[in-house]
Amino acid sequence: MISSNLYDYINVLDKAADATYLRKEAIDHNIANQDTPGYKRIDVDFQSVLERELGYSKYVSLDSRMRGVQSHLDHLDVNTYVDSANYSYRIDENNVDPEQEYVQMAETQITYNALIDSMNQEFARIKSVIK
Repeated sequence: MISSNLYDYINVLDKAADATYLRKEAIDHNIANQDTPGYKRIDVDFQSVLERELGYSKYVSLDSRMRGVQSHLDHLDVNTYVDSANYSYRIDENNVDPEQEYVQMAETQITYNALIDSMNQEFARIKSVIK
């Protein structure tokens, strides 16, 4: 983690990429356990954590909110949670829907690629200013 206001966005994007990778692993785990009786799917929710840290004030600039998040990056750490509230339509009480998991896998991969691309663009902007 780089401690400078110059890297505020990059550090938050890095945390988002880490959370997205963790979500990919959770989805992989769900797919691997789709036939395990009683298994409850796991997931990661980074979006609500980021929204909570950024706050909902529409009158504060994003740069100001990012500086606030930057000082508390450890608050952006996420873990997996068990999605036990998800309805189980199966007799064995497993709540993994393979089709839904594959859709979420595709979404997660696209999100991860977009985050990496955004970080690369931020570094390119910094590099162009330094030149």
